[in-house]
Amino acid sequence: MSLEEKLEALAKLREQSMLGGGEKRIQQQHAKGKLTARERIGLLLDEGTFQELDPFVIHRATEFGLAEQHYPGDAVVTGYGKVEGRLVYVFSQDFTIMGGSLSEVVAEKICKVMDLAVKNGAPIVGLEDSGGARIQEGVLSLAGYGDIFLRNTLCSGVIPQVSVIIGPCAGGAVYSPAITDFIFMVKNTSQMYITGPDVIKAVTGEEVTHEQLGGATSHAAKSGVAHFVAENDQECLEQVRLLLSYLPQSNTEDPPRLEAGDDPMRQDEELLGIAPDDQAKAYNMKDVIARVVDNGKFLEVHKRFAPNIIVGFARLDGRAVGIVAQQPAHAAGVLDINASVKGARFVRFCDAFNIPLVTFVDVPGFLPGVEQEHGGIIKHGAKLIYAYAEATVPKVSVITRKAYGGAYVVMSSKHLRGDINYAWPTAEIAVMGPDGAVNIVFRDAIAKSENPDETRRQLVADYRAKFANPYVAAARGYIDDVIDPRQTRPKLISALEMLQGKIDTNPPRKHGNIPL
Repeated sequence: MSLEEKLEALAKLREQSMLGGGEKRIQQQHAKGKLTARERIGLLLDEGTFQELDPFVIHRATEFGLAEQHYPGDAVVTGYGKVEGRLVYVFSQDFTIMGGSLSEVVAEKICKVMDLAVKNGAPIVGLEDSGGARIQEGVLSLAGYGDIFLRNTLCSGVIPQVSVIIGPCAGGAVYSPAITDFIFMVKNTSQMYITGPDVIKAVTGEEVTHEQLGGATSHAAKSGVAHFVAENDQECLEQVRLLLSYLPQSNTEDPPRLEAGDDPMRQDEELLGIAPDDQAKAYNMKDVIARVVDNGKFLEVHKRFAPNIIVGFARLDGRAVGIVAQQPAHAAGVLDINASVKGARFVRFCDAFNIPLVTFVDVPGFLPGVEQEHGGIIKHGAKLIYAYAEATVPKVSVITRKAYGGAYVVMSSKHLRGDINYAWPTAEIAVMGPDGAVNIVFRDAIAKSENPDETRRQLVADYRAKFANPYVAAARGYIDDVIDPRQTRPKLISALEMLQGKIDTNPPRKHGNIPL
């Protein structure tokens, strides 16, 4: 066979590989509102940068009629390319080939590209669209999942791992995304669950749809499994590209710094009246964030889950930062079980990948109640304490209004190695709010008073003047400065610039034992 004939045969084989499971199945994929594995890669990566690996691999199974079902590349497309000019590794499950099921060789392809990602220090993005383990291969497919889980675990905190659930993901397959850093889902076309609706009905008698059980909305708002939700494949992949722009390539690098296009000395007059004097009145902390960060751009993470706390990425003078903030507009910004877990995981991610933390504090405390106590608020709240205390990245905080009780300590305080802690003049730092404190400390005096209401009012005013302000904490050095709210942006930028060479360490150990 001549070279020309060999090249022609190669072209035909590559063309067959590009078609996946064939035109009919591609049409079926499109009819569901889903793109193909290769179309998704094309949208994720910069145009023309994708380099495929293992396009001619085929499965090795011979039982149950599989010997006649050979597709070049099997049910996953793997390789590497670039996002905004930076190296990214990718695998994209191909549902048009045997429902994207995981075979022995599919797992080997995924593991190979994961190994390359960690060796070369670059993020990996997994596009998940699979019916699960290939039943015909039995334990070989199960072993494949185990190999992937191991790599997910060993890569954790070393390179960013992003899972894009862009179709079904069921059974043991869900645990790989669960170990990764961020999970994206698409409305109506992606589902995640351990057992499907039919099994649940048979075992418990409960009736539930696929979407109700494991759809994007359920996992974004109820379980907290999904960090981002998109309307369609295209929007989802654009969100992934945006997220990657805030992240470093690995834990050995800093996140990319971009041209800010926003004056680092900019002050905002609107910040003066944004926090109402009346502690009972709510305001939207996202308005504070938008007025402080570069160009008002904030990529919120876990937007629909535990909305009483806000986490996400922004930039200050071009530097990527992780934002953690209470949301007074939802449940007064109280810390509960879900908020604690949400905040702790985000803090630990930022710390693992050298992303400075900026914390905006307006917290009345931890949520009281039997349900919270029995649900483990003690151990879950401790996760947030652990995360902030363990973090060695630059940590800067601003107390905008109230910071009461243990929640004050938790939120990046000096006592947990916070580097720079600011407060607005409106800040109140105390064991508890003035009303609660007076009712406890002066209970007898109020009860014996001829005019209890007036006595209580005077005592509350006196308590607020003496304790519920930032100056007592500032006198102790727990607050580095009480600042004009308008100067929040330049103060934060200056602090982060000062801290960019920070070196901090934890005691030598294999790893800590975070209260899980």
